[in-house]
Amino acid sequence: MTSFDLTNSDVPVVLSIASSDSGAGSGIQADLKTFSVLDVFGTCAITTVTAQTPTECRETYPLPASLVKAQIMSVSDGFPISAAKTGLLPTRELVEMVCEADKECGIPILVVDPRMISSTGVRLMDADAVEALKSSLLPIARVVTPNVHESEILAGFPIGSLADLRKAAQIISKRYDIACVVTGGGLPGDRLVDVLCDEGEITEFDHERIHVHQTHGAGCTYSAALTAMIAKGMLLTDAVHESRELVIRALRQAWHVGPHFPLHLSVQ
Repeated sequence: MTSFDLTNSDVPVVLSIASSDSGAGSGIQADLKTFSVLDVFGTCAITTVTAQTPTECRETYPLPASLVKAQIMSVSDGFPISAAKTGLLPTRELVEMVCEADKECGIPILVVDPRMISSTGVRLMDADAVEALKSSLLPIARVVTPNVHESEILAGFPIGSLADLRKAAQIISKRYDIACVVTGGGLPGDRLVDVLCDEGEITEFDHERIHVHQTHGAGCTYSAALTAMIAKGMLLTDAVHESRELVIRALRQAWHVGPHFPLHLSVQ
């Protein structure tokens, strides 16, 4: 592992280990856009190539674990990584390789966006990959950002209320010794509440639900923003709040592009 003097960097360097989205609304593309807006230097390791738009995913192709590791090692050897995030890791081999690379590179902070199930309920990870995420990846990470569907898998019970969100955040945080932000967009109602549990302390973030045409990429953007803000030294509760605000703005400012309404990022 190469040793760096972080004072030689004008800005923090962050790494996204995630899928490529040909429609550019989620995955690596969303992460790099977010990093740029937040004034951190974004790097990437692509885990899966997808053929998709915001409304359709036609095909996915997981890359060999050895190639993904080579990307991570190359970036780590070339840049002083302050923090990294993971996105789609569809196979056990990819999850285990990321754990191995994380330890070899000594990445200081790891944020896990557990892309097990999409916000629409589509399964994205093999069952073996989910088990590897639970047993190997989450215990070495700092923060996990599951949606309602993913929280049900990690906590082990159905979620249908704010009380359930609180319980799930506490269970996940304690079980994996990790800070957990359960995002509540999958629950019905006019208010949207995210719940952070960190070392037993619960913090809730509430706002009026934004009614938009599409939310494709919102989860990726959120976890990328959280990674960038932590890399810049922001306290976790502040980073969660600011990341939510960025996504809210991006949803409200969504561009109309053909039949789609992708998020539009801005700092204000």
